[in-house]
Amino acid sequence: MNELEKRSFYSFLTLYIVSSFLLISLVGYWYYISQKQSLQSRMHYKLEHLVDREAGRIITSRMQGKPYTFAPPGEGVTMTLLDSAGKVLYGDPIAGIDLDHPGYVSRHRESILISDAAKGHLGVRWIVVRSRELAGEIDALRRTVSLLVLFVMLVIAVIAWILSGIFMRPLQMRVRQIEVFINDITHELNTPITALSMTASQALKRGQCSGRQLNNIDISTKQLYDIYRSLTYLNFDEQSMADEVSDVGVVLHKSIAYYRSLAEMKQIDFDVAVSASLHYPIPEQKLSLLFGNLIGNAIKYSSARSVIHLKLEGRHFTIQDHGIGISDTDQQMIFRRYRRGTKQSGGFGIGLSIVKSICDQHGIEIRLDSALGEGTTFALFFGDAEDLHEDYAIVTR
Repeated sequence: MNELEKRSFYSFLTLYIVSSFLLISLVGYWYYISQKQSLQSRMHYKLEHLVDREAGRIITSRMQGKPYTFAPPGEGVTMTLLDSAGKVLYGDPIAGIDLDHPGYVSRHRESILISDAAKGHLGVRWIVVRSRELAGEIDALRRTVSLLVLFVMLVIAVIAWILSGIFMRPLQMRVRQIEVFINDITHELNTPITALSMTASQALKRGQCSGRQLNNIDISTKQLYDIYRSLTYLNFDEQSMADEVSDVGVVLHKSIAYYRSLAEMKQIDFDVAVSASLHYPIPEQKLSLLFGNLIGNAIKYSSARSVIHLKLEGRHFTIQDHGIGISDTDQQMIFRRYRRGTKQSGGFGIGLSIVKSICDQHGIEIRLDSALGEGTTFALFFGDAEDLHEDYAIVTR
């Protein structure tokens, strides 16, 4: 990853982990508080149960006149019976107990319940029960919640790392496409600009322009204009462009004439057959770009001293070259933007994506037939898909 990708990756990862950590911490804290309150309530109930049971034994002994035997409750709980003066009658001695405020309190990790449930029977005024069990349970709860939060955060961190990678993958692909696209633009612009510069320098030195030099200037200018048209379409295409009916045959002849000088550089001839006039609702600018990309590709990938066949019959148009061809695998993706079937010739990989885009916008059916080493045929049907006859097929070699 480059520096920008790393910053984006770690920014997303940090934001995801920090926000998740805050959320999980809040959930863990709420869970800890609710469980702590539950443990405190359970301990309070347990101590009250022990007090009520012991008070019941004291009252029963008093009412039945039977001797009372003090039995420590055990289970991690200590019990002390006090008279009204605070003197210990039974159980362990205690200190620091505020008998003026009976009830349930927590002090020094100890749960304490002071109750007057014995009502003075057998001289017992106060029953005090104490337990350290709650403190241990709360400590265990705190450790459990902390470990659970850490475990969940570890899982979330792993998930965040994976999601960040998935999130960055389209961005990385886009960045790579842009990098390749910029490199291709640099390469493609270099050729016509260099040719223009050299031709102009030679003309200045000689004080005149030869036909060959003018032809080179014309070809280089057309190459630059083709790049400009493609980039303009990609960035400023107006899909809401006003409807316009164009003469397909006339635009086709203009496009052939425009690219004839490029074809002559490779000694390529055009075999043109236009049997009928066809008017179709498409702006001439887009139709010219459509034909221009198809013809430009045919010239680019055709062998030298070959022939490109162009035929317009009714609503059918075909363009056939005898070039390098396109493999079956690449045919499935050749209309995708920035996709090139070969690196043998220059280009951005946007020409056929523009062709497909224009065809889709204006209801033009496009078909492709190609074989490696034999050439390629593109066929267009100017009409809605439902008007496409079953016998409409590409004329192959």
